[in-house]
Amino acid sequence: MKKRYAISFTLILIFLALLVLVNLMTGSVHLKISDFFSLSQNEALRRVILDIRLPRILAAIILGGALSVSGFLLQTFFANPIAGPFVLGISSGAKLFVAMTMIFFLNAGIMISSIAMVCAAFIGSLIAMGIVLLLSLRVRNMSVLVVCGILVGYICSAVTDFFVTFANDSNIVNLHNWSLGSFSGTSWKDILIMAVLVFTALTFSIFLSKPIGAFLLGENYARNMGVNIKALRIALIVISTLLSGCVTAFAGPISFVGIAVPHLIKSLTKTAKPLVLIPGCFLGGGAITLFCDGIARSVFAPTELSISTVTAFFLVPVVISMMVRKNGGSKNA
Repeated sequence: MKKRYAISFTLILIFLALLVLVNLMTGSVHLKISDFFSLSQNEALRRVILDIRLPRILAAIILGGALSVSGFLLQTFFANPIAGPFVLGISSGAKLFVAMTMIFFLNAGIMISSIAMVCAAFIGSLIAMGIVLLLSLRVRNMSVLVVCGILVGYICSAVTDFFVTFANDSNIVNLHNWSLGSFSGTSWKDILIMAVLVFTALTFSIFLSKPIGAFLLGENYARNMGVNIKALRIALIVISTLLSGCVTAFAGPISFVGIAVPHLIKSLTKTAKPLVLIPGCFLGGGAITLFCDGIARSVFAPTELSISTVTAFFLVPVVISMMVRKNGGSKNA
């Protein structure tokens, strides 16, 4: 089994390394490998690579990985294979509060900081998660709960549209560009903030691997193993909310990465061990998001597609296939 893990992680890392190289070389300015050896002599080329493309690549990897790990934690918490930040309305809650914060600050003539965006997204995510949790107390059917989460997302999106309608023209442009979902314009300062937040949350989630593994085998089993279920659930909520909120704050809403990637990694590694799946989801989410971002910015260049448009195109079939296979298996059983 360890051999399979090693092969799986090696394949993901090779795929990720190739994607980084391709994304560095492609764009409005196409580069050759030989160009990388002349960076010290070409200021314009150095700016394109170091100030524009490399921060965007790192943002796609870090935030894509964060979204995937958040999805895995939510699927564990709700014991539902299609639970995820986008489906449960958590991303929409973050989007609503970020939009409100942007409008308030921009109307006051104040430039909003990255930390303020993350705080707003975290609060919005927590509120949306709280609503879903309250509904879960009344709705025991997980399929109905997911539908309720989708409806919460629609309400948040409707309220967001309401605020955008009455915002100033300049604010609407900023909100529109952000709400489409994109990694463009990422700075090294943004990379530092998102890296600290995401890797801190990722470290805590890895430390929780054993309790999560016990929780996956049932609450009674986890209690007998000495797991504090209440504390674990709070930790799962806070970590998954922080991760998804961070993604929304820096890149806007990104769809289906949090649902599809954990299933792809489970299929690749053939395991349910959190100690394997958490880093696997991070690397896999980063690779798939970087792949989709490369398509979003290059296929119809200079026009750039929304990252959610591309992720939905490639990952919705994965989710449908997973659901059909799961329901088919249970029917045959």
